[in-house]
Amino acid sequence: MKEDLMEIICCPLDKHDLDLEVTERDDGEILSGQLTCTECSETFPIEDGIPNLLPPDMRDEAPA
Repeated sequence: MKEDLMEIICCPLDKHDLDLEVTERDDGEILSGQLTCTECSETFPIEDGIPNLLPPDMRDEAPA
């Protein structure tokens, strides 16, 4: 995921801003980390460079 994406994405639950916590970065790409809503504090993982913005109750049901 490119950090520029932070300018356009928001929490899918309440549409507030997301805070970014990077755990792995490579050549300007965020490979892993976490997005946290500034309002509801829900967290959304970033895995293999892909932010998972599905609501928490849908993450386990989604096919890999």
